[in-house]
Amino acid sequence: MRLVTDALTFAHPGHPTLLDGVHLDVRVGESVAVVGPSGSGKTTLLALLGGLLRPQSGRVVLDRGGEELPVAEHVSWVLQTVNVLADRSVIDNVLVGAFADGLDRGTAAARARTALAAVGLGGTDERPVRTLSGGEAQRIVIARAAVSDRPVLLADEPTGQLDQDTSAHVMDALLTSAADKITVVVTHDTAVAARCSRVLVLGAGHLATRTR
Repeated sequence: MRLVTDALTFAHPGHPTLLDGVHLDVRVGESVAVVGPSGSGKTTLLALLGGLLRPQSGRVVLDRGGEELPVAEHVSWVLQTVNVLADRSVIDNVLVGAFADGLDRGTAAARARTALAAVGLGGTDERPVRTLSGGEAQRIVIARAAVSDRPVLLADEPTGQLDQDTSAHVMDALLTSAADKITVVVTHDTAVAARCSRVLVLGAGHLATRTR
């Protein structure tokens, strides 16, 4: 399976072209970091990949052996702002991702516990999320995204509010949990980008590969 963009072009109304014929091809098992200066269009690109925005021209395709799937129905998100249900338990928060796939509670709970163990939070099922640290809460968000069968994971500055050590733990959790997914991470953090299998630089409307 591949997430592919073909000559993707986008401009916000009344503004110059932000993305100009962007090409991207990410396969299952790959993690791609997108870096670039503020205002270069990184978050806009992610919104286009996830089906939240429509391009002026070009297209975004989730290709499964020649079959084109609707991308928006196959995406999980990890955002910079930790979006959790603070008064609910850890497992309740993770279950949301499994319920989105239509699973029954027993199957969803088993999958959620596996996801929590993968991000280093096994045994915390009944803790209220409000008692967790910022890094732990972000790992809950990653577990919620990973527990879904959706093959694409899009992350927008997933460590943007965390210190360096916590960021490293969160990226460990994200990359481990998403090992069998198509993963695209927008980040300004060079250490986070370096953890991904490829780094792409967005500038002047185009993507270019950063050599290591």
